[in-house]
Amino acid sequence: MRTPERCGTIAAVNAPTPIPLPVVSTPSFVELSNGLRMPYVERGAGELLLFVHGSLCDYRYWQPQLDGLSDRYRCVAVSLTHYWPNVDTLPQLPFSWSRHADELAEFIARFGAGPAHVIGHSRGGCVSFHFARRHVRQLRTLTLADPGGPLQIAGRPLARLPETVNALRARAAQLIEQGNVEAGLQLFVDSVSRPGFWAKSTVAFRTMATDNAHTLARQFRDPLPAYVPDDASQVRCPVLLIDGEKSPDMFRRTVTALASWCPHARRNTVNGASHGMNLAHPAAFNRYVDAFVRSTATAARA
Repeated sequence: MRTPERCGTIAAVNAPTPIPLPVVSTPSFVELSNGLRMPYVERGAGELLLFVHGSLCDYRYWQPQLDGLSDRYRCVAVSLTHYWPNVDTLPQLPFSWSRHADELAEFIARFGAGPAHVIGHSRGGCVSFHFARRHVRQLRTLTLADPGGPLQIAGRPLARLPETVNALRARAAQLIEQGNVEAGLQLFVDSVSRPGFWAKSTVAFRTMATDNAHTLARQFRDPLPAYVPDDASQVRCPVLLIDGEKSPDMFRRTVTALASWCPHARRNTVNGASHGMNLAHPAAFNRYVDAFVRSTATAARA
């Protein structure tokens, strides 16, 4: 296993300037029943906030949230199986969104801090959504930021990415597998945000993406399931949906649908932000999460 590097500055793929951040500490590990050790970092005390990263990312992605929310909460960010720093995970171990959802449940149980307020971004949002469906007693609230995955609306065809985008992503994975990592990452990151955003990202963000580039082809072979109303109705906890004002339409459509399908949902939009809204505008993102968690605690006491 590679030694975790400290990352002092990360900027979102849609942020034009670097964002100075404090150093995240060396990770701790929770051992799972399959023998894997799940890395995490934590800061603060109080109710548990559990952060789940998306594509090409790991626990480092959530530095602004650990910094901004740890004065009120126990903030824990995990790295899912196959992601840095566990880059030497056995190749035969399936890369699976479903397995990741169940690993979150086992992590919470073994961590021993009780039910969590779970916050997931992009692919991590889809993983967190299905975790919430399956393991209702292990979470207090669910926050989904630009959750990844297609939509299935009754009477309409399955919402899919344009073929041009699929072709770009297939090319991105091919470039990475051929060793042209920088070009492959640029293609992918620009496809989930907006053209040119990879070029604006900081060295630290590129380092994180490069550390996780090996997951991209596996991710494409494990497509995320479609969101459907019946599944959304199984999420019984309070739900906060966050999108960026400039997020690609596919994410905004998903947020709109889930806001209407989930029984106890509300929505916030981060003005001026695209897909990496928690990094580009961390103060706004943190404010929305804090207000949501506080409001649900107040409602529970009423």
